Amino acid sequence: MNIANWLYQTALSWPSRPALYEGDVLRQSYAELLQSTCNRAAWLRAEHDVQAGDRLAIFAKNAPEYIELLHACWWLGAVVVPINCKLHPREAEWIIRDSEAKAVFTQSGTVFADQPDINETPLSASGARDEKITAPAPVEGQDLAWLFYTSGTTGTPKGVMLSHDNLRQMTLCYALDVDCAQSEDHMLYAAPMSHGAGLYMFAQIRAGGAHLVPASHGFDSEEIIDLARTRGQLVFFAAPTMVKRLIAASKAQGYAGEGIRTIIYGGGPMYANDINEALACYGPRFVQIYGQGETPMTISALGRDLVADQSHPRWQARRASVGIAQGAVALAVLGADGTPLPTGATGEICVKGPTVMKGYWKNPQASAEALKDGWLHTGDLGHLDEDGFLYLTDRSKDVIISGGTNIYPREVEETLLRHPAVFEVAVIGVPEPDWGEQVVAYVVFEQGRSASVSELDSWCRQHIAAFKRPKHYEFVKDLPKNSYGKILKTELRTQAGSGTTPV
Repeated sequence: MNIANWLYQTALSWPSRPALYEGDVLRQSYAELLQSTCNRAAWLRAEHDVQAGDRLAIFAKNAPEYIELLHACWWLGAVVVPINCKLHPREAEWIIRDSEAKAVFTQSGTVFADQPDINETPLSASGARDEKITAPAPVEGQDLAWLFYTSGTTGTPKGVMLSHDNLRQMTLCYALDVDCAQSEDHMLYAAPMSHGAGLYMFAQIRAGGAHLVPASHGFDSEEIIDLARTRGQLVFFAAPTMVKRLIAASKAQGYAGEGIRTIIYGGGPMYANDINEALACYGPRFVQIYGQGETPMTISALGRDLVADQSHPRWQARRASVGIAQGAVALAVLGADGTPLPTGATGEICVKGPTVMKGYWKNPQASAEALKDGWLHTGDLGHLDEDGFLYLTDRSKDVIISGGTNIYPREVEETLLRHPAVFEVAVIGVPEPDWGEQVVAYVVFEQGRSASVSELDSWCRQHIAAFKRPKHYEFVKDLPKNSYGKILKTELRTQAGSGTTPV
């Protein structure tokens, strides 16, 4: 079944419901969104000769046209290639060429003006008008729908192949484990629609709820607070760093979350101190998910009741977990030999189920390495407790080995974040001739506060083993982040190697 059928069915059932807002302005009802999708699909076929299976790339910020263009591609049985809007054009060009995209849509239509062989079109372009309303093209469940390129932190990006069935199963997991979409909701796209935030649109479409693209077309704390107060029933995905900044802005305004129904957080570590502060400010509005592009948004979940719970004897530990396996998948923590590890033992997190990718585009070797014996090997380290709650330790590539001993950066980061002067922190390992690696902490202070190296060192000695404490501190104004708000430790390692620091 074509995933675009959900828009077709909802628009025929509830044509007058509001479908798409830009800020406070209603742009389209569901009937109008259906008509414009059919118009654009006809234009794609006439202008670009788009056929089933063709790839169409989108290299643009969030915009009202994004959902329409996605569905117009699927209407024809084509494949979407969403590209992180913050990539350099050269990086985007690599993805466009690797995916063999028939066309690429950008905000201006002039990003690749010096590359005449790239078929570039403005996101707003759509020549057809008042086409006949037709159902989406029939496709098989295993047909490719979404070709998502990984960040390429360990080499060139890899194209994750997600099928229509993958997307449908992901959406069913959303309904089972994350949130129950309601027709009165406004799904806010403050995080990039090229990533998981965009994938969550399917549940909202099926429920006949509205989609809200901020006027800024991105994340802005004050704008979100204003929209919550005016529109209400906001539901949105946010990276932990976004939540942290939203809570800071809310406390400054005396705002307590009115008009926000659900915030789904994931995409990076949510530190215990940060979620505790968020709950104190907003109350039980938070759901945590853990996933990756290879099994989008669907490894584990910690529902709002579990996030907020204080009745269980181990509620604090559970709140620090990433929850239990989502309903469509199986979880395991495996050792280096591929066998399951006992409860509490740290190993590689592996997952299997109908949400797992088909493989990597044109990369059978990487596919074989990631998909072994039916399991997707995530590259993340963690352990399961006796109740099946999953705890992330770190990315396997982020573990610091000093003097032959493993040091997990997250433990050091959690410790430093409990210091009242520390706002954000990232811990990395830097090569050191005697010990192999040494622990380096990049620290952002709370506004108007600071602490000395000796004070932070003393703090760490009080809370963690001495060998884990940072041997060097860099005090910075901000940490480098991607468009999802995830801290880029690879960039910090590069800066550390070159002797430069972020500003």
